[in-house]
Amino acid sequence: MLNREDLKGLQLSNPIHLAAVGFGSGLAPKAPGTFGTIAAIPVFYLLALLNIEWYIAILIITSLIGFWLCDVTTKAMKVHDHKAIVWDEFVGYWITMLPVLMLYPEIRSGASIPVLWVLVGFALFRFFDVLKPFPISWLDKKVDGGFGIMIDDIVAGAFAAIGLYFLIQYFG
Repeated sequence: MLNREDLKGLQLSNPIHLAAVGFGSGLAPKAPGTFGTIAAIPVFYLLALLNIEWYIAILIITSLIGFWLCDVTTKAMKVHDHKAIVWDEFVGYWITMLPVLMLYPEIRSGASIPVLWVLVGFALFRFFDVLKPFPISWLDKKVDGGFGIMIDDIVAGAFAAIGLYFLIQYFG
């Protein structure tokens, strides 16, 4: 797998690189962002057990760590925002899912997470991440480094979270 020409500089033995590529989910030859987002779903189920304050703290911490992980990895690969780097998809999806935890507090006491909203959140996040409406497209093109890799997905996650919030309010 690492014999792919586009993966030069990536060292899966380096835990920073491994995390940046979503623990291997970003190595999919087609649609790595989609596979990275899919890999974020089981982690979301674990994070959903936390109280909302801890969940938000984890979002902040994983975003800050992501700036660094993505920066180190993109420099090693010598490519701006390589498609295999999907830590940003993890964080963006977790941001998207914040309304589910806000509007269904019973999840933390053992109630199941409505699968419909997990799937709708996935679709909304992928929609904003792929189509990149303004200002996401501007951030993607104009901001470099690890911060640049992360910020467009953070904003895509915020847009998707707003959409998910309103859909839950209307249909939930």
